[in-house]
Amino acid sequence: MRRKVQRSLIQLIFFACTLFLILYLNRPTPHSKSFIWTKIRYQTRASTLPSSRGVCPNLQSQSSKPALIVSRVSSDGDASWLNSLAEKYTLCVYNVDALDQTSSTLQVPANRGHEAMAYLTFIIDNYDNIPSSGAVFVHGSRWAWHNDSPDYDNLALLSALDIHSALSRTGYHNLRCDWSTSTCLPSAPAQGSLEMRLQSAVAPWSARAASDMALPAALSSLFGGEELSPRDVRLRLGRNDAVRSQCCAQFVVSRERVWQHSREEYVALRQWLLDGMGERVRRDDGVAPRDDKVAGRILSYLWHILFAKAGADGMVRLDVLNEEACPSAEECYCRLYGRCQLQCPNPGSCWGQYQVPPYYRLPEDWAETHS
Repeated sequence: MRRKVQRSLIQLIFFACTLFLILYLNRPTPHSKSFIWTKIRYQTRASTLPSSRGVCPNLQSQSSKPALIVSRVSSDGDASWLNSLAEKYTLCVYNVDALDQTSSTLQVPANRGHEAMAYLTFIIDNYDNIPSSGAVFVHGSRWAWHNDSPDYDNLALLSALDIHSALSRTGYHNLRCDWSTSTCLPSAPAQGSLEMRLQSAVAPWSARAASDMALPAALSSLFGGEELSPRDVRLRLGRNDAVRSQCCAQFVVSRERVWQHSREEYVALRQWLLDGMGERVRRDDGVAPRDDKVAGRILSYLWHILFAKAGADGMVRLDVLNEEACPSAEECYCRLYGRCQLQCPNPGSCWGQYQVPPYYRLPEDWAETHS
């Protein structure tokens, strides 16, 4: 009988120690934690850099209009829907999977990183001519599951978008207001947490889990480079430091927020993506993950960090960053699209505005039945 009691006591102690360890490792971190995510310090080992072939025609002559930067692929279908936006925007359309080696305009170095390659190429090759009224960055499909419109129509969003109002608060705004599929929900695990590690182990095929796991190291590589130790607490996300951000990499940004980084920093960021394509790169080289879905998702987390305004100490406060990244859906819809006085049951959604379609896909005949 004594042995059973002793065994039970040992098991209880072991369980208590394990529980304490889990709670300790996942203990909350200070909300005012700050990071030096204000300068891209990544240094490439490449001997040559891509030539400048991404100039957007007419951008300088139409400088009063905001630029609309479109990253599209052939599977996005007919691009004529963009024509009706030409009065409001200067169109800069990059066909990233149909490169023209004879052209010197609207070309990207490679089809890599999804929309990020077109976005960065535009900034790099048009750095001095970014309109004072700002720039809007979007995907090339008119109808897509992630477009925050009741019928998923990007034309409706871009036509209604109030750019001045969108930029009035911080100079940057994601085009999504609904929190579904984002990391805005408090229930979304921190990128470096034990919970995220478990998700990644259980679902190794998940690009989202893989990119979340890779984000802390990517931030260290990009903002630390060779100048700072990867273990610098001002640089690396802690186990429970969650980066909250909206989904899907469509946003509007002011010229001032773009110009807070040098052109060379954007070149370095793009090269980080390109360096990850190498045949012999290793994970510890500090380059982008070779898996393009993972690399692209990491960049989708980065835009609001890149364009965040640093505090008086020259650092980015995580709590402020997260608050600015995730305004309430009610406030967001009113500010961006003039959809005010909505009925919103919670901070992350409003009735009749958006819902995730089944399996994150629209029916194949959606464009034909909604055009």
